[in-house]
Amino acid sequence: MERTLILFKPDALQRGLAGKILNRFEEKGLKIVGMKLMQMSQELAAEHYAAHKERPFYAGLVRFMTSRPIVALALEGIGAVAICRKMMGKTFGCDAEPGTIRGDFGMSRSYNLIHGSDSPEAAERELGLFFPEGIVAYDLDAFCWTYDPEDELKG
Repeated sequence: MERTLILFKPDALQRGLAGKILNRFEEKGLKIVGMKLMQMSQELAAEHYAAHKERPFYAGLVRFMTSRPIVALALEGIGAVAICRKMMGKTFGCDAEPGTIRGDFGMSRSYNLIHGSDSPEAAERELGLFFPEGIVAYDLDAFCWTYDPEDELKG
């Protein structure tokens, strides 16, 4: 099983889309192993977006992400990182395909509703930032009806 971090950005919460977005991940068969409503601090935003520090959009991104509450979500499933990124769609809502989260709910090039880890390595780092207390381990009975037991062996 793989884990990934998903952030519902301030625009997703302000537009009342958190439930609809969360529902998509659950319906896909991903397991929630961590979830919290939080206000992102300047320090956390700086650490999370450190790779973009020299980019021209950095200051605006930090200002946006710290402006209102967000939801931090830890999801688990086979291939969770790639599945979530496919479900999210292209970065800009105006370019994203219909059927994706950004394609269905987004129009802006700035407000793109959601963040998802871009690799298993990034997910591990990001989950440590947003869930330093750890995540919840439990059995989800639906997994036996979501995944063929051979799926993990097939990769």
